[in-house]
Amino acid sequence: MRLSKRERQKKLKLSLEAEPFLTDEEMARRFGVSIQTIRLDRMELGIPELRGRIKHMAEKNFDGVRSLYPEEVIGQVTELKLDHSGVSELEIREEHVFARHRVARGHHLFAQANSLAVAVVDAEVVLTATASIRFVRPVRLGEKCVAVARVTKVTSNRTQVDIQTFVEDEVVFQGVFDVYRSKEDQ
Repeated sequence: MRLSKRERQKKLKLSLEAEPFLTDEEMARRFGVSIQTIRLDRMELGIPELRGRIKHMAEKNFDGVRSLYPEEVIGQVTELKLDHSGVSELEIREEHVFARHRVARGHHLFAQANSLAVAVVDAEVVLTATASIRFVRPVRLGEKCVAVARVTKVTSNRTQVDIQTFVEDEVVFQGVFDVYRSKEDQ
């Protein structure tokens, strides 16, 4: 049974409050309507498109990255608290997968986690010293990888950052990154 316009718009608003990074395509599938209907609903409700929502969330939940330029982080950083935690999202597209099996190449998952581990450290110069990683399961074309970083240990010139990457609620990648922080920042 189709929802009325009012009910759909109410549920759309609630969905975007809970998951602000949903695309118009994902919402159209959820509500069984066209992408254009979702766009019209968003406009009527004053809800910006995905890029606008990402920018708003980033401004609200983002400390400034010191160790990298924001465009050097692999994936879209959605939350960053320096020397504490961070979150980035990476949607697996054609350029990320092996053509034959449509499975993501491992270096993309590693790059997402590694760049987030470096970005979360509050220093000008941050380099990965060691990394212990584990690929839990293959990631397929179209899946959205959400990497969650947590700083677990800080010593004089090193920081340990634990990363877990999820597709929906399933862990697909784990890593412990020991990163070097320049002495000038201590």
